[in-house]
This record gives sequence, structure tokens and C-alpha cells, in this order.
Amino acid sequence: MANDKIRIKDIAERAGVSVGTVDRVLHNRPNVSKPALEKVQKALNEMDYKPNMYASALAYNKTYTFYCILPKHESEAYWEEIEQGALAACDRRRDFGISVEFIFYKRFDLQTFEKATAECLKREPSGVIIVPSRLDATRRFTDKLHQQQIPFILLDSYMPDLKPLSFYGQDSFQSGYFAARMLMLIASKEKEIMLMKQMRGGNVASKQQENRETGFRHYMRDHFPEVAITEVNLALDERRERYDAILERFFKEHPQVHHCITFNSKAHLVGDFLSRTNRRDIQIMGYDMVPKNEACVREGSISFLIAQHAFRQGSSCIETLFEAIVLKKKVNPVNYMPIELLTRENVDFYRRAYNG
Repeated sequence: MANDKIRIKDIAERAGVSVGTVDRVLHNRPNVSKPALEKVQKALNEMDYKPNMYASALAYNKTYTFYCILPKHESEAYWEEIEQGALAACDRRRDFGISVEFIFYKRFDLQTFEKATAECLKREPSGVIIVPSRLDATRRFTDKLHQQQIPFILLDSYMPDLKPLSFYGQDSFQSGYFAARMLMLIASKEKEIMLMKQMRGGNVASKQQENRETGFRHYMRDHFPEVAITEVNLALDERRERYDAILERFFKEHPQVHHCITFNSKAHLVGDFLSRTNRRDIQIMGYDMVPKNEACVREGSISFLIAQHAFRQGSSCIETLFEAIVLKKKVNPVNYMPIELLTRENVDFYRRAYNG
């Protein structure tokens, strides 16, 4: 008998119990004796009954609030696309009472991360999405989530020792390795490459960026050990005039540099400078399809971007929490995003897929 044609009345008759007993078993409600439970389960197995998890979830009429802990960011940044994806997924699942709240912390500021995580716990979340800070600080938070049996997803940086429900992001080592290989297809004759970083206290903003650089340097060491990689730090939260002065000095002192790479989403800082100073002999490779980077790709001051589907990551995190918590389904523990190379010629097609 097809599952959608099996009525509670049919199950009750086969099991020899009341309709009310079957209803309590199907919805995991109390006050069912062990003999009655066994009779109903036997009938369900014989009838090959598969519960409609969607209908059950709707019938409960519960609400679920997921919390997303993100770095503070400016408008039109990578993290904003994560937010938009999460909100879109909540809108799709609004009939199930799904909502998401965002709590922000400052990169490089452990106190604000700890304050954000404490606030999250105080609000009793149904599930949590975390962009990790330092491993020790993140572990202190996730240990408490485990104690309270609150599922959590790691976003951006994978820390398997924390035992998350799931992870979404790129394989950052492979991403950096791929970036090096693609760059050197056009820069194989170069003697020096510029690596633009944004650091504070000698640290970059995320473990993901560290791993990308490790992958990049691994490829370069193996295949182009003679090429010098010169770092330029455009410190966080500086004015454009300050960045311009640093870049002007660098390109004056290194006239032989024609290729630049960065592992963050701020390639537009260099692209905008090159456009305003009319330098057309330098090619930039960066990350993330944020609007400022997209504009530079379209006008040619950024040659290549590696995309990581931020909108899809935000949406998928919500969908995964929904499936695990509301529908009680098993979910994939590790979800790597595609490593895609974008240029002026194919950027429109990425956007269509992204908005789809």
C-alpha cells in the first residue's frame, strides 16, 4: 500500500489498538505501554510505513531560532552574502517556524568573540552556525554547545576536533594550490610576485586564509622555487590614502612585478588603485565575488577571482540545521564548496547560478 494512502485507522486496526495510541506513537508522545508500542511498531513494519517528516514537523507547530556568529563587516562584503543566503533559506522554510539571528564579533578581538558566544548561549538557540575565532576560544564555546546538546555548524574554517554537526567551506589548502597553478600558467616567466595580505599583530584574519597561503606556497616551492614572493600588508581598517601610499611605493620599488595575488576578499583595494593610476600591465588574482571585486573584474583591473559561493554556504547551513533538527535526518559532515575561477568572460554566468 502506498505510504500516502495508509491511514492511522488502518494502522490501528492492524495493530489491534486505538487510533489515539497510534497517534501517540507516530508523534513520540508519552503514555504508551510497552505492549501497545510493540504492536504498533510491528504493524508499521509489516505495512512498510514511512512517516511523513514534513507533515509531522508542521503538525508540531514549533518555532526554531538558529544563531549565526559572524565577524563584523562592511556592506557588500563576503559575510553579507552569507547573511543573505541564510535569510533566503529561512524564508523558504517559514512554514516550519524557522528564523535566524546574527551576532557579530570583531576579528582579532577575542573578547568580542567570547561576548558574542556568551550572548548566544543566553538566548537558548535551537542550532548555531559559527565562523570560528582562535581554536581554544572556539572550543570553549563548542564544548558548552555539546553539553547542552545544541547542534552547530562550522563555516569558513574546518576544525574537525570540535566535532561539528557539519562544515561548509572550501578545501582551503587545495584552493591555494589551485590558485598558484592557475597564476603560474600566465606568470611562468616572472621572477617576483606580490602577495597582498591584511594582517594585525602579524596574523591574518582567518585560518582559511592561512591554509590557502600554505597551499599556494607548497605549489610554488615544488614547481617555481626561484620565484620570489614579496608580501605587502594593507593593514585592516586603514584609509584608502594610506593604502595608495603603500602600493605606490611598492610598485615604484618593484617595477618588475606584474602579478599580484591575495587570499582574502579585498583584491579590489589593489584593483581600484591600479585603475585610478592607469596601470594596465599588472594582473591580480583574488577571492570572492563581492560587488567591489566584481566591478574590478568587469573593468579589467582584476583578472581572476576564485569564487566560493558565499550565498549558497549561508543557505546550506540553515538547510542542514533544518534537516537535522526539525526533520531528524542524517546530514553530510563535510561539505566542500567548488573551487571556481572567474574572469570577465564568465562572471555573468556565476551570478545567474548564484541568484538561482
